Amino acid sequence: MRTAIVIAGGSGKRMQQDIPKQFLSVNGKPILIYTVESFQNHPLIDQVLLVVKNGWEDMVWRYVDQYKLTKVKWVIAGGKIGQESINNGVQFLKDKISGKDTVVIHDGIRPIVDDYVLSDVVLTAEEKSNAVSALPYNEQIFLKDDDESTSNYIDRNTIMRVMTPQAYRFDLLVDGYDKALADNVGMTDSSYTNTMMVELGYKLYFALGSEKNIKITRPDDLLIFKALLELGD
Repeated sequence: MRTAIVIAGGSGKRMQQDIPKQFLSVNGKPILIYTVESFQNHPLIDQVLLVVKNGWEDMVWRYVDQYKLTKVKWVIAGGKIGQESINNGVQFLKDKISGKDTVVIHDGIRPIVDDYVLSDVVLTAEEKSNAVSALPYNEQIFLKDDDESTSNYIDRNTIMRVMTPQAYRFDLLVDGYDKALADNVGMTDSSYTNTMMVELGYKLYFALGSEKNIKITRPDDLLIFKALLELGD
């Protein structure tokens, strides 16, 4: 069984809109629905858990019905930060799926999930117990001396850009979050499942990424998303 946890619990303050960014409409459809449709239409995904902003559960269920998202089995409330939302999803699934099942975690505001990206992250995780979508970094990275200057850089050949989707064997995921909560490791507002797992000592494995897999956080990202949609038509 392969289950996707789609995280859509944020408030989206940087988007400067009155509603959370995952519910903003693009060409008449909420951003979150574009995201979920990628999982709905992929043959390797069996079911979907949506973790949404508290108070938006009923609205999301209406969207699920409207867009016939039959793989969505559950909609639950998220936490105050992303890691709390992911943990809510993990804890919710404890009595619903097997420890050997594969769980894919994805940001609800990354609406373009190429089929090959989702396939590779699932299959890599099933071979190696986990996988994170990743791309080489093609810019130069400099370390700040202060806010005005630098005198050191990181060799870009030694780093990768890691994003969602990410996939994990479920028992590994449960152990990770239980340990993180017990030891207060990797549960900050800048943490994610991948960073938490590394802090706990796990090795992560790279899967294919895509430049189209943008994260919509600012108004300019909406323009890029709309342009990508037009190119795909």
